Amino acid sequence: MANILVCDDDKEIVEAISIYLSQEGYQIFKAYDGLQAIEVLKNEDIQLLLIDIMMPKLDGIHAMIKIREFSSIPILVLSAKSEDVDKILGLNVGADDYITKPFNPLELIARVKSSLRRYTMLGSVTPVAATSYAIGALFVDDEAKEVKVDGETVKLTPIEYQILLLLIKNPGRVFSTQQIYESIWNEDAYGAENTVAVHIRHIREKIEINPKEPRYLKVVWGVGYKIEK
Repeated sequence: MANILVCDDDKEIVEAISIYLSQEGYQIFKAYDGLQAIEVLKNEDIQLLLIDIMMPKLDGIHAMIKIREFSSIPILVLSAKSEDVDKILGLNVGADDYITKPFNPLELIARVKSSLRRYTMLGSVTPVAATSYAIGALFVDDEAKEVKVDGETVKLTPIEYQILLLLIKNPGRVFSTQQIYESIWNEDAYGAENTVAVHIRHIREKIEINPKEPRYLKVVWGVGYKIEK
């Protein structure tokens, strides 16, 4: 099973999460601030990070900025219900998803499993048949799980990759934010518009020469997003 790092300055929360996930067979590592989390990630083979925002020494936002410099593992932000701004900020700096405190243990486990499944699909599972997609200079090899633009490799997070793959497999088709969210996250999309928009912006920043005038990933105002044919 996967190794999961839980980082929160509230030790009771860390212990509770550790118990829930250990019962599912996961190996749990613990940290209580951003500096400790980075140290663990650099020294252990971690497949997923659960991290709080408000922490001493190095908060979750700045920790994620540093972590994304060397790792593309799934990151789930732990945030209180009143911290909507922090949720969006977390997505902006590289988080894949968030879990609201106080959390439902079943939701926690479901989101962890979903994130790990996407990460495994991106990193280690090889499809039976090689499949690749190309639009202009944008190339996605779904066997190698590789994205290139103008011959240069582009590094995407698992969520970003799955969104791009969905769109490039259906060139010209417009997907609403609800359709994208439900296809990638496999859950109801109520209130998920900002989450999808943030990931779309990240993809654009990585595959477009000028993200404000995209060649590939286009918005259809009031409808959704598409990859231009």
